[in-house]
Amino acid sequence: MKKILFFAAIAAANLTFAQTLTTPQPSTTQTVKQNFGLSAIELSYSRPNAKGRVVIGDLVPFGKVWRTGANQATTLSFGDEVTIGDKKIAAGKYGLLSIPDKENWILIITKQLEVTSPSAYKVENDVVRINVKPVILKDKIETFTIQFTNIKASTCDLNLQWENTSVTLPISTEVESKVMSQINNIMTKDNLPYYTAAMYYMDNGKDLNQALTWFTKATEQNPTAFYMFYQKANCLAKLGKKQDAIATATKSLELSIAAKNADYIKLNEDLLKTLK
Repeated sequence: MKKILFFAAIAAANLTFAQTLTTPQPSTTQTVKQNFGLSAIELSYSRPNAKGRVVIGDLVPFGKVWRTGANQATTLSFGDEVTIGDKKIAAGKYGLLSIPDKENWILIITKQLEVTSPSAYKVENDVVRINVKPVILKDKIETFTIQFTNIKASTCDLNLQWENTSVTLPISTEVESKVMSQINNIMTKDNLPYYTAAMYYMDNGKDLNQALTWFTKATEQNPTAFYMFYQKANCLAKLGKKQDAIATATKSLELSIAAKNADYIKLNEDLLKTLK
């Protein structure tokens, strides 16, 4: 019995010393989800630090495939079809690889999702390869960073920065035909989204008279919606209908004051100043 208790005590002591120790990741993992077009792009990668080392051309050698991060493979998931270069890429999950060089980087979208070393890379799995020129930064970037920039309705940039180097991958997606198809389909039904359709027309340089017709219908359905009257006033101003724009902005201002909405009070006051 004493021997059993002795060995039980030893086992308990070993278990105590074998507890898991949690420490910070040397290269932290980041997942970024960016709404884009009519869906989203999701990026997953690890972010190493320079730590005083020479990075581009040394730690990350020239002329060799790089996982474009640390630890696991870097991946991009497209919620809708996108275009990179002249290649249309179907919705789905892909790997992001790069081949850095002094004067030119090759950015690769691949079907491979687990490439963590050059030997694992298979060129036949490439979906698209793009040549991009590196830009030298004035300020040093300590932590490797991938981010979405210059985000517009149908275009955005995927920007990579580390040390004093920045490279950019342009991405585009088809929005116009899809939105117009929705509008043409929806606007033949009841409970119409007049305001949303009018905003799309006004923001994208389409028929302002049609937008005004929809703004008018939207404000008729929503007579206290100060923000709708404000956008209708903007549309009238763009059409050169100054007096109607003043009357509509004044109406929006009155509704904004009643709703105690400081943002739209100021927006309407600023708009009225431009119309007088």
